[in-house]
Amino acid sequence: MNFSGLRAVCIAVLLLSFASPAARAQLIPIKTIPIAQGSQFEIFPSSNLGMADVSIALPDSIGDPFVNPATTMRLRGSRLFATPTVYSVSGDAGGGRSLPFALLARRGDWFGGLALTLQQVEPSRTPQQGFVALDAVTPPRGGGPSLPLTGNTARAHGNGYAFGMIGRRFSPKNLSIGASVTWTSLHALDGVDLLYEGSRGITQTGNALDLRVGALKEWPGERGARALEAIVVHNRFSTTHDVLFADVFWDPNQQTFEEQARVDTNYDRTKTWGAQLQYQIPLATPGWRIGWLATVNRSTHPNGPVYQIGNVGVPQDPGHSYAYNLGIGISKVLGPARFGADAIFEPIRSYTWADATAPVATLNGDTLAPGAKTLENRFSFANALLRLGVGRDVDLQGSSNTIGLQLGLVLRSISYRLEQTDNVQLTERAFERSWIEWTPTWGLSLRFPELDIRYQGRVTKGAGRPGGFFFVGQRDIALSSGMLVATPNGPLSFMDVNTTTHQISLSLPLR
Repeated sequence: MNFSGLRAVCIAVLLLSFASPAARAQLIPIKTIPIAQGSQFEIFPSSNLGMADVSIALPDSIGDPFVNPATTMRLRGSRLFATPTVYSVSGDAGGGRSLPFALLARRGDWFGGLALTLQQVEPSRTPQQGFVALDAVTPPRGGGPSLPLTGNTARAHGNGYAFGMIGRRFSPKNLSIGASVTWTSLHALDGVDLLYEGSRGITQTGNALDLRVGALKEWPGERGARALEAIVVHNRFSTTHDVLFADVFWDPNQQTFEEQARVDTNYDRTKTWGAQLQYQIPLATPGWRIGWLATVNRSTHPNGPVYQIGNVGVPQDPGHSYAYNLGIGISKVLGPARFGADAIFEPIRSYTWADATAPVATLNGDTLAPGAKTLENRFSFANALLRLGVGRDVDLQGSSNTIGLQLGLVLRSISYRLEQTDNVQLTERAFERSWIEWTPTWGLSLRFPELDIRYQGRVTKGAGRPGGFFFVGQRDIALSSGMLVATPNGPLSFMDVNTTTHQISLSLPLR
């Protein structure tokens, strides 16, 4: 892919760069390049995670309250959870670990929940052979700060999460209503530091706020309960990236190359409103259920960072997006066996643009005033998601203990068309891209009368991270057509990586 095509694709690299914990389909992700990101937001407990997180027709009594607070009414009693979670990117390209504690409580018709999470995210690195080779560098004189001789920020950074929820059941009507809030203090988003190629370090600061109001209505029947769920979501995401670069210049007085520090400040802002309806009914055949899902998101992103990939600035321009999903699911629960399947179609429309900061002359001699759109990009997505999962419980002979096994598979197809209009060069172009990501999942559980222990894992394949050899330093500076090349001069490439997540959940009933 040439650099002009790369810029067009990367305009919305992380159009929605934050996914709320346990968001499932309420916040629909949008991405335009197959960049791999760690599962740093999969921090809450779930009973279906090892079954590919199937959810349309198969309720998750543990995980659903963190998605729709009204579903907490399905809990049989109060429970305390500890859910240590770790993820890693193959090729020693990064990773992270989380330690969440959660409490879900129910008393009479009232219910609520609290959760606190501490998280550490390792610095991202170029997979496998990727590194930054450094020669002896003279610190800048008479001004600029001393520069760290590392290719990436060397130490891990921590994030913090706080979750609160409250709700009430109206028993005569079998109706429950709940509300939740999640506040996140962000100092590291996995993979973001790789998008500023050639930087010496990046400091991320920001926060995210997720507000939800949910309702659950059930109609008991002979074959089981019909259920209707509704959720309204508002999500605000805001981060600041202070990126340190080293500008190399020739000092004629000292007859040597010098470095001068430069800090670029980038802002990433997104606001999203979303709504979802989900309906489940039992079928005539015992144990079978079918469900439908419909979701809509409207996102505005007034500020986006200017990434540096392949020695080319690729701004994430302002714009707005409309994302939808329509899904159908089927499940069977018969005795100790469970099966679930979800099929979801995600049409997405996104419109971004670049603004002129000063008068700009067009190819035909006209002038675009400041604030006019110099570049317009219209993305049309036709994404698809398929989740398949099975589970089986086995009673241990001679005791009341149970062991459970789970297997699952997630397939995500991403396909889009970009139509770009250049109002300066007066040209139009079209671009299409597609790829598939797939995720095998597995799980093992041990249930005792006084304690539940669950292990669940997954590995995501089909995405990559920027790779290649990039050199910075005196020996590696090259002259090309009389121009000094001091920034990374290797070709842009994405190296295939796998992202693996392991989660252990301990659940204690509170009597």
